[in-house]
Amino acid sequence: MSLVKKPVNGMKDILPSEMQIRDYVQSVIRDTYRSFGFTPIETPCMESIANLSNKQGGENEKLIFKVMKRGEKLNLETARTEGDLVDFGMRYDLTVPLARYYANHANDLPSPFKALQIGNVWRADRPQRGRYRQFMQCDIDILGEPSNLAEIELILATTTTLGRLGFKNFEIRINERRILKAMAAYSGFSEDVYDTVFIILDKMDKIGMEGVEAELLQEGFSKEQIQTYTGLFRGIKEAEDGISYLADTLGEYLETEVVNSLREIASSVNACKSAEFALVFDPTLVRGMSYYTGTIFEIAMPEFGGSCGGGGRYDKMIGNFTGKDVPACGFSIGFERIILLLLESGFQIPKQPKKTAYLIEKGYPGEKLPEVIAQAQDARKRGEQVLVVRMNKNKKFQKEQLAKEGYEEFTEFFNR
Repeated sequence: MSLVKKPVNGMKDILPSEMQIRDYVQSVIRDTYRSFGFTPIETPCMESIANLSNKQGGENEKLIFKVMKRGEKLNLETARTEGDLVDFGMRYDLTVPLARYYANHANDLPSPFKALQIGNVWRADRPQRGRYRQFMQCDIDILGEPSNLAEIELILATTTTLGRLGFKNFEIRINERRILKAMAAYSGFSEDVYDTVFIILDKMDKIGMEGVEAELLQEGFSKEQIQTYTGLFRGIKEAEDGISYLADTLGEYLETEVVNSLREIASSVNACKSAEFALVFDPTLVRGMSYYTGTIFEIAMPEFGGSCGGGGRYDKMIGNFTGKDVPACGFSIGFERIILLLLESGFQIPKQPKKTAYLIEKGYPGEKLPEVIAQAQDARKRGEQVLVVRMNKNKKFQKEQLAKEGYEEFTEFFNR
């Protein structure tokens, strides 16, 4: 049986030209986030299946790559349920592992703790443009900070990073889970159906207001509830200030503190931002994860036509591990989609070191090789990138391939 050359569906090999850009983008992300005081950490790629299936990951819990038990723990003959077969799963995001990490090491960490994670995650999703089954996430999280200073810092750090990568005129869409709940309560929906309502609302950008109304009706909700609910969104659209409109309309259903907090975040971010973007209140923003408890946000890129990252506040997750809630808020950049946009725009890495290739003829004397390598070492000390390789028979093609990798100068060594 012949082996398969192609990677499995939904995963990809990365060629050197793309890898250079990925390395550069990661360096910008790390340097920028470190300047905001975030500390790099790392968590394992696998987690206990119980941690990943605790009904907080939304639709992602249906996309877990599950890992079978091994050795004596796996008994296929007596297995009756999935729990008899599975004990681990590949992480589908970096937030659940971070919560476990913090719960396990809280006594050794500062408070508040500003964490930076860059790593691969896995979801058994349907592959499409900018969406893979293995992909990299870049997360920053602030644990132990209850005030909206966390949201402000996260938004500024993320947008500063995007600005340094050359992105302009994007949007940070912002909403509040407590606003979503207040709108649902005002419209007459009971708390036990909030998730159903929000899942339908989350489709607004794809099916429109009429589609949302139709699906709510199909779920069995009354026309009065639906009309009240969708009327709120129409009122926000017509209002000069959507947040003020909701504050006036919802009355006691919406806490004053929620409104004030959103306004403080907006005014602070707009006063201090260093990138060109707009902070936009979007009452239809839901974010699929049910672990969010407060502010939620997303990055909207006009070039991509969808979300390129997001996050929010999840104050209850760590309490699932420790029994004691810890304030937590995070923001994740959609790394793969950012890379896709940079590649499609013909992005060139700025201020690259000079790249020189030393091509050594096949019959070049071995006793002279140290001289060539020493010359290369001197150039590397000057900050140049030097590749030392044997000269191919088809030298012209070899140079063409190296030129595609950014080598601009060639030094040839012959046996003469």
